[in-house]
Amino acid sequence: MKTKILILLFLFAFSYSPFAQQSSTTNTVNRPKRVPFNQKYLRQLKLPKGFKVAVFADNLENPRMLQARDDGAVYVTRPDEKDVLLLRDTNSDGRADEKKTIASGLNLVHGITVHNGKLYLCGEKELYESGLDGTNLKKLISDLPDGGQHPNRTIGFGPDGMLYISIGSDCNSCRESNPEHASILQFANDGSARKIFAKGLRNTIGFGWHPETKVMWGMDHGSDGLGDDLPPEELNQITQGDYGWPYCYDKQKVDSFAPEPKGTTKQQYCLLTKSSTLGYQAHSAPIAMVFYTGKQFPAQYTNNAFIAFHGSWNRSTPTGFKVALLKFENGKPTSFEDFLTGFLIDNGESQFGRPAGLTVMNDGSLLVSDDTNGVIYRVSYGK
Repeated sequence: MKTKILILLFLFAFSYSPFAQQSSTTNTVNRPKRVPFNQKYLRQLKLPKGFKVAVFADNLENPRMLQARDDGAVYVTRPDEKDVLLLRDTNSDGRADEKKTIASGLNLVHGITVHNGKLYLCGEKELYESGLDGTNLKKLISDLPDGGQHPNRTIGFGPDGMLYISIGSDCNSCRESNPEHASILQFANDGSARKIFAKGLRNTIGFGWHPETKVMWGMDHGSDGLGDDLPPEELNQITQGDYGWPYCYDKQKVDSFAPEPKGTTKQQYCLLTKSSTLGYQAHSAPIAMVFYTGKQFPAQYTNNAFIAFHGSWNRSTPTGFKVALLKFENGKPTSFEDFLTGFLIDNGESQFGRPAGLTVMNDGSLLVSDDTNGVIYRVSYGK
């Protein structure tokens, strides 16, 4: 009798779980084996002619988001260690030789930006403000939505002076009970004036503003379980409105495996959503986006964006594990092309790096973090 009661209680609880609304889909699990970093693997990395790559810092455990300062120092967030590091290359040899912890004890600290002489940090549920050296740390927000499948937050200040925080979905494909999930939230710089700016974005963890047009662009993660090539990762022009997840993807295409929206059909719902601008190979997992405004790289890179693709775990042939260039013409995105590749080895069965964070240094070089082997790479051009 007790066993029957327990089974009934379990079924009742599951029927009211948000995950019970998810579609019945399957994933191909294919995680390339991580191999420890070795200097010899630098020779495996490929870049366009004239570029070179070296190690800026290593032995950092799981470095994620990066933020360079005008003086050449670099912030690194480490969610697993709950801290923020400040790195410096004091002798200008292209490698960090000074490391300092400036904040600690911050749960899943991930997002980071500098604005008006202050440092902003974001964890799963909290937003903090501090001095540039981590002093006078103050909590501005403590009630961001629970992370669920996507606890990593990214943040940035727009040309309008407002703060934007990416909130990923709680699940793979479900009707969210919290309207702030799968959105980008907008705040004043003190954490007030909170509102949903854009919704229907499963996990737009990489976003930024074009330096000339000031238009906001973001890379969204597609749902899992629709096969190797669906749905594409999406580049969206981010404005106020609904981008369709979980019911639609790409250019208002209906996700046949998604649940039905309340009060309408998926077909009708999708007609009212915003279409993506460009698509990219499904399951590549875009993590960071940074527009290139430095002076070191050739002129054709200026005002284009770099995207860090963390890499797939659910595709029969692995994809991602690279940094790509998003090309713009007259302020409009036109195409993607590979920039830094070669982290996959052994015919895709192994990897020695998963790109995560990006930042442009004051000398114009590009830093790329790898959160699996604890390395930060420095990409430079010329001598």
